[in-house]
Amino acid sequence: MPCDKSVLFEFLEVLNDDLTRKVTLVAAGGTALTLLDLKPSTIDIDFTVPSSDLPEFERALKNNPPGFKVDRWADGYVFCQSLPSDYLDKSIRIKEYSRISLKALHPVDIIVTKIGRLDQRYQRHRNLHQSIRNFKRRDIGKSGSREPDVCSQRGRLSA
Repeated sequence: MPCDKSVLFEFLEVLNDDLTRKVTLVAAGGTALTLLDLKPSTIDIDFTVPSSDLPEFERALKNNPPGFKVDRWADGYVFCQSLPSDYLDKSIRIKEYSRISLKALHPVDIIVTKIGRLDQRYQRHRNLHQSIRNFKRRDIGKSGSREPDVCSQRGRLSA
């Protein structure tokens, strides 16, 4: 079942009520694109979570099965890729619940994780092209903007 922003927010409200302490969730992939209004929905939910928050998140998730796939990785990993150490600082604040701080990866980090998996699924290639076009049209993540050196020595992205 596709998850749009409202379905994701409803799910997180349920989890929020079950958590016993504050946790940080950083959306990755299609989940981040959906939260940044760059994609209408996602087929699964992807989070990278600080390892200190992961056991509490796992417990709440186990108590409240969502009915859709929720992938999660620790400490800036997305699939087998490791993000730069400042990924959490550069992530974009989406919403604060009483016990969940919800963020989305910075657009550059989303693109990096998608590029790393291009050969796995053609859809990612299409998503990547559309994401770059959307990033260029919108002023996303100004407060957490990446410096050009993050994109190696090539400077800014172009599509």
